[in-house]
Order: sequence, then structure tokens, then C-alpha cells
Amino acid sequence: MTERMMHSPLGPLTLLSSDGAITGLEWRRGARDDAPELVKAEAQLTGYFEGKRKLFDLPCRVRGSEFQQRICARMSAIPFGDTATYGDLAAELGVPAQAVGTGCGGNPIPIIIPCHRVLGAASLGGFSAKGGVETKVWLLRHEGAAGLLI
Repeated sequence: MTERMMHSPLGPLTLLSSDGAITGLEWRRGARDDAPELVKAEAQLTGYFEGKRKLFDLPCRVRGSEFQQRICARMSAIPFGDTATYGDLAAELGVPAQAVGTGCGGNPIPIIIPCHRVLGAASLGGFSAKGGVETKVWLLRHEGAAGLLI
């Protein structure tokens, strides 16, 4: 496994990769490996934070159960600036909303796989990365979804 730390408005982020695919994003300091997929991911995240990129085009591999892979695939389909509720995803996937919440919390590649775009029916819901809900609010505002927060 290789890793590459980058600076962001949310603090240091470390991208993880294995066999040419992004496998994780963590809020921490790390090494600065030059694996091509990590360099590409850093460039795309930098563009995202600068407001120049709305889509990620990266090889990602979600390690986890078949359900975790399904929920991450569904979250990846939520467009920049849009949101969905836990209930919306639950109905589409045929599972309870609590299972969707657990799947969102288990997302190994936050921001790139946008779990921050999944909200509760009457609340923001949670966010398991550093900064918790405040980080989720920052990301939603950054994407222009702040109207939902009023």
C-alpha cells in the first residue's frame, strides 16, 4: 500500500492506494509517495477544493462487503451540489435507512465517494471523518448545496 499526503482547506489528507487504485482517504499526515494514481488523485482533489472540478475520474477500489461496495457505488452517482436522503438510498437498495447510514460511515474514500451528500430526512445526519458534521457542512457549502442548511 502506498500513500500520499496533501494539504487541504480541511487539514492534511492522506490518500491510500494499492495495485493502481485509490483505496482510502484519511484525515492525517502521511508519506508523499509518487504513485501515478496518488499524484492524479491529489491533482483532482486540489481542483475540487479550488472550485475547478466537480467530478472525479479516478480508479477506486472499495474494500468491504458487497453491500459496502453497493452503497459506495450509489453515493458516487450523487452529482456535485445535489443530495439524497438515507431513506432515498434505502428505498433504491431495498435495505433499512440505518443500514445506509452504516454504509455511509464505512466509506473508505470520503469526498471522492461523496458520503457527505447523504442527509437525514429532517437533519444533516452524521459524518464520520475528522470534524464530523462541521466538515460535512463545509463540503456541502463548498458544492453550493448550502440552501439545504438554512
